[in-house]
Amino acid sequence: MYWRGCGRSIPNCWRVIPNASRLKKRVAAFLGLDPAQVLLTNGVDEAIHLLSSTYLDPGDEALIVTPTFAMYAIFAQAEGARVVEVRAGENFTFPANDLLAQLSPRTRLIAVANPNNPTGAAVAGDVLIQIAQAAPQAAVLVDEAYFEFHGETVIDQPRQIENLFVARTFSKAYGLAGLRIGILAGGDRQMAMVRRVASPYNVNAAALTVLPEALQDQEYVGRYVAQVLSNRERLQQELGNLGVHYWPSHANFVLVRIGSAHAEFVQALRDRGILVRDRHTDPGCEGCVRLTVGTYEHTGILIAALRDVVEQLGLRNEVRA
Repeated sequence: MYWRGCGRSIPNCWRVIPNASRLKKRVAAFLGLDPAQVLLTNGVDEAIHLLSSTYLDPGDEALIVTPTFAMYAIFAQAEGARVVEVRAGENFTFPANDLLAQLSPRTRLIAVANPNNPTGAAVAGDVLIQIAQAAPQAAVLVDEAYFEFHGETVIDQPRQIENLFVARTFSKAYGLAGLRIGILAGGDRQMAMVRRVASPYNVNAAALTVLPEALQDQEYVGRYVAQVLSNRERLQQELGNLGVHYWPSHANFVLVRIGSAHAEFVQALRDRGILVRDRHTDPGCEGCVRLTVGTYEHTGILIAALRDVVEQLGLRNEVRA
């Protein structure tokens, strides 16, 4: 069989509808869970979408702590729910008491990124469990997209706490972002409800083919994560030397406050071939930019560019002020 207009044969695995059941069992075993507790998803985005579709109706409320990943609010609003934003505390600390104060009978979804994007802040597992227990009428999603760089998880808790869900992705530490594959984990009964709104063919054949190899190569994953953790400390130390304000991170990025020159800062790094995220419009992130941490080589290139850009834009004194 040939792909029209290309003249190249299509591999057999691309010609049939993918079957994820065997891989789901393998992923569940890797996570220490039962297959009934796991759903393979098209990245964490689909996990958020499925929970929103399952648990939210018009007039319901979804609670999020801002600043955070934008898709929580987007998918909740798509279901007609009201999004209740709770602002993070000083230095982006998790506002547990403020969030608990916002609980109501209409609260049907609570989404928490741990570590958080874009701040890199983390919240203790016992706080997340407290929230889930305080809101039994709501689905509580803990988004652990950056788990490998933090090392703390609540993925063992859904068996005891029925309304707790955990999402993971293979986009970050595993380097499979373009293939879009992740997981949603939860209690058996709740996951059966989520599966009712999920497509049976939501994950593509390429991702299903590659993931077993990625899971098997834990030596690579461990080596890459160790590099990121070392380089995260290296970058934060350099930012301190440059007088650039940053928030200590538990993820593979660091949020910095540049101030009024944030757009010029982003462009100057782009001119040097380095792409960073301008987070100036996020709540509480005025003048902030997110820097991703990578390999030793990439981090060295970033640090050299930062030194040039801080000097070029005269940021050292401005940022310290």
